[in-house]
Amino acid sequence: MFTGIVEAMGTLENRLVQGTNIDFWFSSPFTHELKIDQSLAHNGVCLTIVEIKDNQYRVTAIEETLNKTNLGTLKLGQKVNLERCLSASGRFDGHIVQGHVDTTGVCTQMITNEGSWEYYFEYPLSKEHITVSKGSICVNGTSLTVVHSGQHDFSVAIIPYTYEHTVFHQLKVGDEVNLEFDIVGKYVQKMLANN
Repeated sequence: MFTGIVEAMGTLENRLVQGTNIDFWFSSPFTHELKIDQSLAHNGVCLTIVEIKDNQYRVTAIEETLNKTNLGTLKLGQKVNLERCLSASGRFDGHIVQGHVDTTGVCTQMITNEGSWEYYFEYPLSKEHITVSKGSICVNGTSLTVVHSGQHDFSVAIIPYTYEHTVFHQLKVGDEVNLEFDIVGKYVQKMLANN
């Protein structure tokens, strides 16, 4: 389980296609603290560390993961948001994030305000994926509060700290992002659909 509070950014150093899978090699500020078989969220996608060599580690994304996320579009040298799984003794600062991306969305607009940014995203219309104003959403692994909530779009406000310490500073209109909708909202939606 994760909280959506990004710890650091990692850099994609290498990628190797193996059948329908892709092995990704990343470097990070805390590679020396990682262990094989540990879960680590990459832009909100929970992946298992399978190898560590010097200051880099390897994770494997299978076809199912590649089809539902933006990982397959990552370029060498590109940064990703990283979060290690929640420690039982840690504070719960974000919201419940599983690291299981529901779908991808596209950045449709970015408005620069005086001291903050508002990003707008669109995602495929689905009865399963909903947002609510002031509810939680996870965008590329970052726990955020929904500002505007539409039928298949939403916006979030980004403070300077989040802008600088996550991949939001490199995000442009047209970029694809990973979206994980609030787990509580998903359960409520399913219960209502079954009635």
